[in-house]
Amino acid sequence: MRSKILLAFFVLFNLTLMAQNPVRFSVQQKKVSPTEVDVIFTGKIDAGWHVYSTGIPAGGPTSASLTTEKAEGAQAVGKLTPRGKEVNVFEKMFEMKVRYFEHNVSFIQKYKITGKTYKIAGYLEYGACNEEMCMPPSTVEFNFTGNGPADAPAATETAEAKGNETETADAAATQIGGTDTAKTVLTDNAMQGDSVQASGAGAVSASELWRPVIKELEAFNEDKGNKDNSLIGIFFMGILGGFIALLTPCVWPIIPMTVSFFLKRAKDDKGKGIRDAITYGISIIVIYMGLAAVITAIFGPQKLNELATNAPFNVFFFLMLVVFALSFFGWFELRLPASWGNAMDNKAAATTGLLSIFLMAFTLSLVSFSCTAPVVGLLLVQAATSGDWVAPAIGMFGFAFALALPFTLFALFPTWLKQAPKSGSWMNMIKVVLGFIELAFAFKFLSVADLAYGWHILDRETFLAIWIVIFGIMGLYLIGKVKFPHDDPTQTAMPVPAIMLGMISLAFTVYMVPGLWGAPLKAVSAFAPPIYTQDFNLHHQEVEPKYKDYEEGMRAAAQAGKPVMLDFTGFGCVNCRKMEGAVWTNAEVAEKLNNDYILISLYVDDKTPLKEPIKVKRSDGTIRTLRTIGDKWSYLQESKFGYLAQPFYVTVDNQGNPLSGSFVYKEDIPGYLDFLNKGIENYKK
Repeated sequence: MRSKILLAFFVLFNLTLMAQNPVRFSVQQKKVSPTEVDVIFTGKIDAGWHVYSTGIPAGGPTSASLTTEKAEGAQAVGKLTPRGKEVNVFEKMFEMKVRYFEHNVSFIQKYKITGKTYKIAGYLEYGACNEEMCMPPSTVEFNFTGNGPADAPAATETAEAKGNETETADAAATQIGGTDTAKTVLTDNAMQGDSVQASGAGAVSASELWRPVIKELEAFNEDKGNKDNSLIGIFFMGILGGFIALLTPCVWPIIPMTVSFFLKRAKDDKGKGIRDAITYGISIIVIYMGLAAVITAIFGPQKLNELATNAPFNVFFFLMLVVFALSFFGWFELRLPASWGNAMDNKAAATTGLLSIFLMAFTLSLVSFSCTAPVVGLLLVQAATSGDWVAPAIGMFGFAFALALPFTLFALFPTWLKQAPKSGSWMNMIKVVLGFIELAFAFKFLSVADLAYGWHILDRETFLAIWIVIFGIMGLYLIGKVKFPHDDPTQTAMPVPAIMLGMISLAFTVYMVPGLWGAPLKAVSAFAPPIYTQDFNLHHQEVEPKYKDYEEGMRAAAQAGKPVMLDFTGFGCVNCRKMEGAVWTNAEVAEKLNNDYILISLYVDDKTPLKEPIKVKRSDGTIRTLRTIGDKWSYLQESKFGYLAQPFYVTVDNQGNPLSGSFVYKEDIPGYLDFLNKGIENYKK
């Protein structure tokens, strides 16, 4: 049932992208005087998205611009003027400052009326992005007429750009591609034209290559189960956190006392003692699941989905985990007011039945707060930023299950208590090690905020240097070379398990050192900042597209007998560069893209004009005018695959059928390799 719900969310997200642009513009004319008229574009921008301003230099993202295609009895005056709260930030990817608007924006173009009547027509082009993807350059068309001064001369055309636009999608064939080998024309759903000859594969028509495969792609994405796998990982992370919390000095000593209490409480009825202990364990699960429910209720499912890339929340998580780490190091102790625990304990003693057992479990939660809060905090932060609103509940279930399990098992098998390890200095060692881990994770969340704000205080080499120090000191601590003030001064030799873990930590430290010079470090690629943030990089693994034209690349792939990797990208797409810098630089990924696939990169913001503009009918019934090569590729992406944002990757066979679903922005090298391997496997079949 859960997988169906998650699938529904996935399909809904894709349909929303396809059917509704996150930026919605309206356009109107406003006559400000008998000889002057303003064309006003008013945009509403969805939360998390932004629209770039005007006049951004070449090499940056798509800036807002206006093209006048017809001006009879009027002429443009001045430049397109933006109105709104403009954000000005430095974008390292473009090595320049970029300006954009959030929530709402207006663009105004003034026209001077020079005739008795006037007619003005053209379009506004703009670019929109969020923190994960960008839309292809979009246009808003306008066509207005009106009356000018009575004594003005007759209207004459002074268009800045004259076009002979194709009126319908069924017009005569026109060559719009970047090559001279295939004449094509766009219809409602496909490209139709001459056959494209493919050696050894027969003739593949352009209409077949442009045939929509949205349902086939959804079927592949349905089988991925990425979110289910993520939830399973959160669940096991919760179990691990619960077992770690068990071994802390706040929880472990309580287990034998609590179990003994239940057994003595029902000395004449051993079964009742066992039932009470089981009820106690279930109560612990209910309490921590309730905590997860409160977190979800406070923030809401939508806000939890946004936490993964929300910079203020990630800064808060960083500070919170640093506080938890310092607490585990022994600098101070996190405590709830003692009166809370005493009041709950007295309440439990004064009641009977199931309520008393539940209150005892609640007392445990309060008393053990100083040890469990950092573990629960780290777990909830990781679950909340996983992008799935049910993850906190899944993680807390795993944590509470592991925490409650010993109480039930020791009640069922009381003799096991005699064999359990006694409390000692080893529990303090676990707290300190957990403090190092909390500190390492804290910098992961600071890295997210650093990338969002462009502070550049935690680039990849800086992040790795900090982790090298953290895990290096942790290794030295575990082998006894570093001591904390609250460690047992009488302990002269470290336990063998601690020494083994120390060696593993030191080995991991050595493993990360080459990353300072650009080594990919697959084991930490999901945590470290992307490799493009690293200034000093000796590791170069270049991936270049073999083709930048769809039909030409598909013909070459059929002749070579290889599958195709379509890369819908853009010159101004920041996250496209991030994927190329963090994922494509991996040696195994690069080898597959260069040797096993024909890589076709289609730039949706390519400004090369088509020989003639063409109007096409979109799936929602609206008409769109294609004027550039970039328009052609964005229409291909929308009509064939039902998606609009970049980056967007899809593997196809030589007829244009999907092989392994799609992949969007996610710096996940193992996931990307699985995506590529599945495409190769299905192509061979």
